[in-house]
Amino acid sequence: MKEKKENWLSVESKLKAMGLVLPEPVKVPAGVKLPFSWVRVRGKRALISGHPPQNPDGSIAGPLGKVGAEVSLEQGYQAARQTALSILGDLKRILGDLDRIAAWLRVFGMVNAAPGFNQLPSVINGFSDLIIELYGPERGDHARSAVGLAELPFNIPVEIEAEVEID
Repeated sequence: MKEKKENWLSVESKLKAMGLVLPEPVKVPAGVKLPFSWVRVRGKRALISGHPPQNPDGSIAGPLGKVGAEVSLEQGYQAARQTALSILGDLKRILGDLDRIAAWLRVFGMVNAAPGFNQLPSVINGFSDLIIELYGPERGDHARSAVGLAELPFNIPVEIEAEVEID
C-alpha cells in the first residue's frame, strides 16, 4: 500500500461523509440462479461482473424500465450512481478495504434505452462522477463505454461491469 498523506481520507470515510451506504449483497428475484462470481480476483486485477442498481438492503432498486421512457435521464444517472455503490459493496466484501484499489481501469456501462434515446454517456456519468469523486482523478480515471441495449435483466435501467487494479 502506498504511503498515506496526513490529510488523506479513505474511500470509506468519503462515503460516510457523503451520507452514502454500501448495499448488502445482491438479492435476485426468487427462483433465479446466477452461477458466477460478482468479483473475480486474478493477480493484481479484479474483474467485476455486471451489477444492477441496489437499495441498501441488497434488493434491486427502482425505478425499473427504459431510460427515455419510464425512467428519466436524471433517474438513469442516479441508477448508475447506485450501481457504483453496488460494485463498491462487492469489492469491499472481496478485498476487505476499498483503498486496495490502485486504479479503475475499464468500465462498461449498459443502458436499457428506449428507441431513439441516445444520451447514454450522460446516464453512465452517474457512475464515473462518483468513482472519480471518491478516488480522485488519478486512481478514479478509467476507459469507458456506454451502450444502449433493447433489454436488461429484470428490467433494470442500468447495468455496469468494470475492471480495477489492486494493491
